[in-house]
Amino acid sequence: MRSKKNILQAATELFAEKGFSATSTSEIAKRAGVAEGTIFRHYKTKKDLLMAITMPTLVEGVIPFLAKEFAEEVFEQEYPDFRAFIEQLIRNRFEFARENGKLLKIYFMELMYHSELRAQFSDIFMTHVKDKFDHVIDYYKGKGELKNLPNSTIMRALITNIVGFMITRFVVMPDAEWEDEREIEFTIDYVLTGILK
Repeated sequence: MRSKKNILQAATELFAEKGFSATSTSEIAKRAGVAEGTIFRHYKTKKDLLMAITMPTLVEGVIPFLAKEFAEEVFEQEYPDFRAFIEQLIRNRFEFARENGKLLKIYFMELMYHSELRAQFSDIFMTHVKDKFDHVIDYYKGKGELKNLPNSTIMRALITNIVGFMITRFVVMPDAEWEDEREIEFTIDYVLTGILK
């Protein structure tokens, strides 16, 4: 089992550094300290190895993030206003991204190329999050805090900006000098008010 753990660790590192397509199984074997054939004893194809890395992240990380724990931590709380809700949403996901940076990098790099990953992500979102998100949006529309835009438009604007921030921070520019607290505040501000003066 140690060789399997070494293979997963080596593949995670190399996929994060070079991407799935640019990484060969011989490179993974070399970094893992095993023969290349050992990889194929555990995984039929390189894509099976990718799924072994990303699917547990979905099952153990993203599903709790999108489901019960996430709902309890974010969606099932009371907030004085919509800004407080957005702040909690961003801070909650920021900590998740900080703890899972390499896996998120692999996941987002490969999401566009593997339909299995897209289907899994879509299913998780539709099953565990969409209704709760709709409820929150309807609540703050009712309080007069949000424009009367379609819920899907509001949701898309929020998700695009928040996920974009996380990808830039932890995937595209993880080694830049970030002032995380300021960036979180800036993100909240422009999500809610835009970027025009």
